[in-house]
Amino acid sequence: MIVYTVGTFDLLHVGHLALLNRCKSLGDVLAVGVAADEVVNRYKPNVPVIPLEQRVEMLEALGCVDIVRPYYELEYASACKELNVDIFVIGEDWGSKPHNLEVEAYLKEAGRKIIQVSYNSRNSSTRIKQTTIAQAHAQEKRELISAFPRPSLI
Repeated sequence: MIVYTVGTFDLLHVGHLALLNRCKSLGDVLAVGVAADEVVNRYKPNVPVIPLEQRVEMLEALGCVDIVRPYYELEYASACKELNVDIFVIGEDWGSKPHNLEVEAYLKEAGRKIIQVSYNSRNSSTRIKQTTIAQAHAQEKRELISAFPRPSLI
């Protein structure tokens, strides 16, 4: 059985690993679609921090991932057809956008499964980015304060 999932996979973290291991447990072959920066920019305010080629390379290095495919258009049906997937794994934020409805219709017609998974709330690339930015700002503030020592009162 071929399992397919898609995502940005920016700032690879344990939530991604849990998802990919769960996907792998559902079949024999795990194929992962990785969104190109242009695709991500259509539905998220910020493009990924890690370039597409590096995100692909990191995913290819994981033992649970068998196939990595970048995608340059916001549609999933063509990859599902080309890979002949048995199961398409989606996240809990899956909606009723046209590209989602298109792949759902194809999979239903082909007698294939869609499995929806919950995200691990402990981890998110967005949260990692926010923490990194906050830490950088705090460091800049400390450096600015130390550059101007307080006058002594003696």
